[in-house]
Amino acid sequence: MPVNVIGRIYTRLLLPRFCVSSESTMPSNSVRVAAAQMTSINDLAANFATCSRLVKEAASAGAKLLCFPEAFSYVGAKDGDSVSIAEPLNGPLMNKYCSLARESSIWLSLGGFQEKGSDDEHLCNTHVVVDDTGEIRSSYRKIHLFDVDVPGGRVYKESRFTEAGKDVVAVDSPIGRLGLTVCYDLRFPEIYQLLRFQHGAQVLLVPSAFTKVTGEAHWEILLRARAIENQCYVIAAAQAGKHNEKRESYGDTLIIDPWGTVVGRLPDRLSTGIVVADIDLSLVDSVREKMPIAKQRKPIDFWKAASL
Repeated sequence: MPVNVIGRIYTRLLLPRFCVSSESTMPSNSVRVAAAQMTSINDLAANFATCSRLVKEAASAGAKLLCFPEAFSYVGAKDGDSVSIAEPLNGPLMNKYCSLARESSIWLSLGGFQEKGSDDEHLCNTHVVVDDTGEIRSSYRKIHLFDVDVPGGRVYKESRFTEAGKDVVAVDSPIGRLGLTVCYDLRFPEIYQLLRFQHGAQVLLVPSAFTKVTGEAHWEILLRARAIENQCYVIAAAQAGKHNEKRESYGDTLIIDPWGTVVGRLPDRLSTGIVVADIDLSLVDSVREKMPIAKQRKPIDFWKAASL
């Protein structure tokens, strides 16, 4: 792994200490980030306790931003359970997570929060970015809902209880301009192209709870493709392991640079912990300058004419 990109990778394997790589110095023009991996359950207090511990570890490691996976606060025992615990973004549960950010002076990417929907039967799967003072800076409601018959697995119908979002969202942060997405969005490259080429994203966030079957087949290759084709860093915090008898997530939290190189991952795909890496925005600029795809892309009108 290139020294100019990576500082330290910390892992927490349910032990009271970090495992630290031999690359112990951080490049002077980089910013440290962390991504969490966890196994959320249908217990709000237990999940909050896990998140609180990981926030403290990330802050101690010098991270400016910690990214949590989709459904970090709650995973129901059966479909639709999450609707019953959904809250508005100014509700007590989100306020607790905002307090975590403020107390540890760290930005948080809270991907996949159960935000109360427009009626009692629906929620929004909302990615919330909180700054180091505990203020919500931006929120994105998941656009692509997971309505899928997984080969060799079960049938999912997220749209039965989730309202789809409509807006593409990017926000400035201490680690660069963040493009916000959630999980199944990963299979739709158009949203990432909009984030990069129209909204100026430098870092793409993909908090997820990929199934074991789809994760084994597609997780890493899709993430690396999004990094390469958009010349962005990708931070993909993942749910991992068995949440209950019916649901299991693939795990494998990753941080990927704009050349498609994995620069951070937990050594145990299913462990609870954080991975820490250094983001160097000068690498983003260098990759984009040497391969100027933003200038070489064809407008949509070109393709309309070319397909006549």
